[in-house]
Amino acid sequence: MPEGDKAERKIAYLNRVQKLFDEYPQAFIVEADNVSSSHMQIVRKILRQYNSSVLMGKNTLMRKALRDHAEKNPKVEVVLQHLKGNVGIVFCKGHLKEVIEVLERERVAAPAKAGSIAPVEVTIPAGNTGLEPTQTGFLQALNIQTKIAKGQIEILKDVRLLTIGQKVGSSEAALLQKLNIKPFTYGLGIKQVYDDGKCYSPDVLKLSESDLLQKFVSGATRIASISLAIGWPSIAALTHLLLNGYKRVAAISLAIDYDMEQTRELKALLADPEKLKALAGKASAPASGAASAPASKAAAKEEEPKEEEEAAVFDLFG
Repeated sequence: MPEGDKAERKIAYLNRVQKLFDEYPQAFIVEADNVSSSHMQIVRKILRQYNSSVLMGKNTLMRKALRDHAEKNPKVEVVLQHLKGNVGIVFCKGHLKEVIEVLERERVAAPAKAGSIAPVEVTIPAGNTGLEPTQTGFLQALNIQTKIAKGQIEILKDVRLLTIGQKVGSSEAALLQKLNIKPFTYGLGIKQVYDDGKCYSPDVLKLSESDLLQKFVSGATRIASISLAIGWPSIAALTHLLLNGYKRVAAISLAIDYDMEQTRELKALLADPEKLKALAGKASAPASGAASAPASKAAAKEEEPKEEEEAAVFDLFG
């Protein structure tokens, strides 16, 4: 290739990188290990429906383009530290969740090749393998317990062949090939999300409303606990502070026999041991189980007013 054409191609690529970052405020930084060109074309075609663009190329050229463009658009500097390995960039506009669903869905099954690193745990299920008895020695070399059933090898129990991060050996690869098992899937894996000058984990996009609510409640509970522990009032602990304060006032009222509207019913209950005993029996009734469950309708109707009366006793706030 003439030097002039090569230089022109390089300049055109640098301009394209800078233009894409100016045009698209959001992007995914993706890994493209073991992704074939045909699969890449399929992903590109699908992503066009979401007004997305896929950029691949040498990391050195992408870094140069971003460094040269950082003076004009400082937000792109955060991407530089993530341009390591076999990576690419998927640009999009306001369709982050739709694009991430496409990237996670469009993956192809692949065999385990010797020397590759297992991205998932691989377990061979127990059962008939379809292999002839002559292959028994091969399986026994991998410490897999087998037996012959109906002229074929049968594995006696599930075998965990590979763990995450383990290097695939030639024996493991040969066994999976004999069993016609393709345990791995390959596609564009999302490393980071770029959003208007910030980079964060793609797990953030998978948070649901219930997850956010749970995190908020958990945070409020921690704040309330710390506030109560150090005696520092806060909005999160306000309910607990009021309730604890009322409990102290009620305790003092009962201790000094001070008449207080909110504790009158409680004082009356404490002054009547029989009623208190009956109430304690009612409270422990569920623990006795189903023995007392089959009661007559008439008895149930007679008990309803008592239950309402006893519930009113505990309405300390009036």
